[in-house]
Amino acid sequence: MLHSMSTTVEAASERSAAEVNEEIRALWRRSGGTLTTEQREEYQRLVMEWAMAAPDSDQAA
Repeated sequence: MLHSMSTTVEAASERSAAEVNEEIRALWRRSGGTLTTEQREEYQRLVMEWAMAAPDSDQAA
């Protein structure tokens, strides 16, 4: 399920990295591979949210 697009970064505990990644993929599909200025801002916000939600690989060992 995709969440509606918001203008704020949600806390990492609210959505998993997989959920955010799916929204990133959907954004690229909708854009046809070329992001508008507004879409680029949304992409940057989503990448930051994804980074906050992604597990830290250094702690996996």
